[in-house]
Amino acid sequence: MTAVVLVHGLWADGSAWSETITELRALGHQPVAAQLPLESLEGDVAAVRRVLSTIDGPVLLVGWSYGGAVITNAAAGQDHVKALSYIAAFAPDQGESVSDIAHRHPGSALPEHFRVTDDGYSYLDRSTYGSAVAADAPVERTAIASAAQKFARLGIDAAPSGAPAWRELPSHYLVATQDRVLPAVTQRELATHIDAATTEWETGHGPMYARPKELAVYLDSIATGL
Repeated sequence: MTAVVLVHGLWADGSAWSETITELRALGHQPVAAQLPLESLEGDVAAVRRVLSTIDGPVLLVGWSYGGAVITNAAAGQDHVKALSYIAAFAPDQGESVSDIAHRHPGSALPEHFRVTDDGYSYLDRSTYGSAVAADAPVERTAIASAAQKFARLGIDAAPSGAPAWRELPSHYLVATQDRVLPAVTQRELATHIDAATTEWETGHGPMYARPKELAVYLDSIATGL
């Protein structure tokens, strides 16, 4: 069976996928969630490749939000990665950064929730995390996500991407039409640019919080088709 490797975004950790992991396991998968250091894009790519090195057989590599930029780079040269799945995610071209993509179109509410520590790390305001990331998710679920969020080093979103793996691999893109972090218009542009098989859901930026069972079924349908 195709392995499913899950890559989180900024201001999150591997626990973002906890319910989705449970649902994927119920469908017969043994998913693995990477833990990103969030110190540099290069370091995060290395972390995902470390996870990939522990898995035999074909892999569906899944990236959410900033995690899309990570999988775009991490899958390059990894022959056992057979497809990419972008979940409301950044999918940069070579030389392009997450920040470049984020500034393509207005409409993101992220600046309202963005906070910076004295030593140069960012996080999202804990009291409004849920309304920004997944307003349609249960309040207790996003409260846990807020409490567990990892700090991200400032400037991590400015790193230019390398040669994108989506040029060589089949890609799938889940557009979140109610996204308050990455506008749906940007997501649709990215999906078209990478020639992805595209699905749209009426959900916020974090469907793993709001619709984990449906997300697992969606990922299973991709994995079983490889």
